[in-house]
Amino acid sequence: MARDKTNLDIFWLKDKSLADLDNLPDPDILANEIIENIEAGLASFCEIMDTINAITLDAA
Repeated sequence: MARDKTNLDIFWLKDKSLADLDNLPDPDILANEIIENIEAGLASFCEIMDTINAITLDAA
């Protein structure tokens, strides 16, 4: 904190696409998009685990 120009202001991280809050999709649409993204991420992790398990079994 004693350093010069120490600033914890993160105003520059704002998502400019959310500036127009009146035109956001309905909450159920947003929730469904979040669920789809989480499910896609989980599917990707499952594929990675399948690959790791296959490599492990081949090495044994």
